[in-house]
Amino acid sequence: MTTISGIIGGMKIYLVGGAVRDRLLGKTPGDRDWVVVGATPEQMLAQGYKAVGRDFPVFLHPDTGEEYALARTERKSGHGYRGFAVHAAPEVTLEEDLSRRDFTFNAMAEDEDGRLIDPYGGAGDLQARRLRHVGPAFVEDPLRVLRAARLMARFEPLGFTVAGETMALMRDMADSGELRTLTPERVWQELRRALESVRPAAFLRTLRACGALSQVLPEIDALYGVPQSAAHHPEVDTGRHQELVSDMAARLAPRDSLIGFAALTHDLGKALTPRDQWPRHTGHEAAGVAPIQQLCARLKVPVDYRQLATIVCREHLHVHRLAEMRSATIHDLLIRLDAFRKPQRVAQIALVCEADKRGRQDCENNDYPQGSALRRLHAAAAAITMRDIDHAAISGPAIGAALRRARIAAIQKLRESEET
Repeated sequence: MTTISGIIGGMKIYLVGGAVRDRLLGKTPGDRDWVVVGATPEQMLAQGYKAVGRDFPVFLHPDTGEEYALARTERKSGHGYRGFAVHAAPEVTLEEDLSRRDFTFNAMAEDEDGRLIDPYGGAGDLQARRLRHVGPAFVEDPLRVLRAARLMARFEPLGFTVAGETMALMRDMADSGELRTLTPERVWQELRRALESVRPAAFLRTLRACGALSQVLPEIDALYGVPQSAAHHPEVDTGRHQELVSDMAARLAPRDSLIGFAALTHDLGKALTPRDQWPRHTGHEAAGVAPIQQLCARLKVPVDYRQLATIVCREHLHVHRLAEMRSATIHDLLIRLDAFRKPQRVAQIALVCEADKRGRQDCENNDYPQGSALRRLHAAAAAITMRDIDHAAISGPAIGAALRRARIAAIQKLRESEET
């Protein structure tokens, strides 16, 4: 363990947070965070540390680049997750610093000898597979509701559940209106990290259980309770289907939030179907574009996420029906996918469509031949370029028409060869 306690008298350094938690879970720790007790900013700077904290004193180690934060306490001084007064001073103890943390399994530390310091029972909660808040100050930060949901997306596969008393506090926080103070950037950050987790559906379920999903992601919350045809969707409920699709996307494309977001939003139009048309959802693909645009604008979602989600929403049923299409129709579908200018989209769209098809009750192990077919047909068409067109007798728009005919012919030739 890298320390500076031997250089400055009275200073103690502790490994804290996720690295301690993950070691106890038998997992390889990721980034390491450190807390320094008994030091001042001036002492840290004198040892070559670089100050990077804007709201409280955090420093980067001159050799490792790891973060070292001075022990601090926080006091609620306003609304939202930013409404805190921070006090960092040499007299702040390790236990006081740990008390401001969110969950008990994040409120543990190790000293330089590897001894565990666990004043709030985090190790016991790890053993019990329980997500439990540290103390009553938990309610002062509304972002912790989203963090709890995101941690469940990561840890639910290990058997974790949210402690009853913690869930009760989360309901109170959702009812208080404090979630409205969260900035779009922070909400998006938590959502993106949840989509990169093993079980994104746990994020949705946890938020819904405490009443927060309708405030944070109302377009997703609206899917619950909307029925679909049992012939195509044995799970019936559209919200349940969305959970299955999100988890399947995480399985097919691990840690890929771009795929995860397109999967999350592919069926938003079903929430807009009039009740008298249930369980049919004719035209839900086109209807879903507007709520995607609304969600993306509200959370300031990056452009590439918005573009892929919109295309998948609009075209996923066409991909499912690929084998029924004429070759010219397949070519025009590739044009709408922007597949010739952005060829990487074909594989992305194929993955999301596969997640949609397999994200149904008892369908998780089904094959999805449309995905590989879409890739092959695109490759055949994309192999035809302007160099393959005879320009001698044509010009202007006729060249584009000739390219289209040649690509359709390539698609047709491949299909015929695969049928023999």
